[in-house]
Amino acid sequence: MQESENRLFKFPKFEDLIIFEDDDLIVINKPPFVASLDDRGGGEVNILRLAKRYHADAQVCHRLDKETSGILLIAKNPQTYRAVSMAFEHRRVNKVYHAVIGGTHTFEQLVVDLPILNQGNKSVSIDRANGKAAETIFNSIQYFKHYTLVECKPVTGRMHQIRIHLATQHAAIVGDGMYRGKPVFLSQIKKRGFTMAKDQEELPIMKRFALHSKNVSFSIEGKDYAFEAPYPKDFATLVKLLEKFDS
Repeated sequence: MQESENRLFKFPKFEDLIIFEDDDLIVINKPPFVASLDDRGGGEVNILRLAKRYHADAQVCHRLDKETSGILLIAKNPQTYRAVSMAFEHRRVNKVYHAVIGGTHTFEQLVVDLPILNQGNKSVSIDRANGKAAETIFNSIQYFKHYTLVECKPVTGRMHQIRIHLATQHAAIVGDGMYRGKPVFLSQIKKRGFTMAKDQEELPIMKRFALHSKNVSFSIEGKDYAFEAPYPKDFATLVKLLEKFDS
C-alpha cells in the first residue's frame, strides 16, 4: 500500500488532467504510465480510482494502454456510460492517434484490414482464421530522415490494434519492444556535439512507446462532442528533437 500511495504523489492532480467537463462527461488527457482501469493485482493507482475520488459515480468508458497518453472519456452517470459505450461498440466514435514510427514511410490513406486474435495475458496476434475484424487507416503527417510521424485512425477497437497493424507494415512504433520497435537515443540523431560522462548510461528520449490519443469526436443524444489533447512533455520533446536533428 505504501508503494502505491507514494506513486500517487508523482501524478498530477486529477483535476489538472481534465480538458472538458459537463454534467454528464469528464474528458482527460491521460498521462503515460497510468493504467486506465484496475489491474488484477488491484494495488496500482489508476484513472478509474482517481476519477471515483473526484466523482463517486465515475466510469471509464474505454481504455488506453498504460503507456499510451491522450484523450480518455469518463462518464459521470450510468446513462452517459451506456450511451458512450454503445457509440464505441457501433463504431460511431472517430479516434485519431499520433505515433512516431521507425523508418521513412509514405502512408496515404493506407487501410490495414487484418483480423486480431486476443491470446490473453496482454498478447495479441494477426490471425486471419480466428481473429476478430480490425481496421486502421494510416496517414504520414511529418517526415524525418529516419522516422515518420503518423496519424492513425482505428475504425475498430481491438487490443494493441494500432501497434500490431503498424508492425505488419515494418513500421513499428519507436520504443515498442513488444513489436520490435526500437527506442530513440539522442546520440543516434545528434551526431555532433553529443557527450556523456564515461560511467553514465544513455537513456532513450522517450521511456515508452510513442503513441498518443490526439482527437476524439462523437455524438450522443443529439449533442456533438469533439476533443483534442496536446502532446505530453516526452512526446513533444521527441518530435522537437527529431525536427532539430533528424530533418
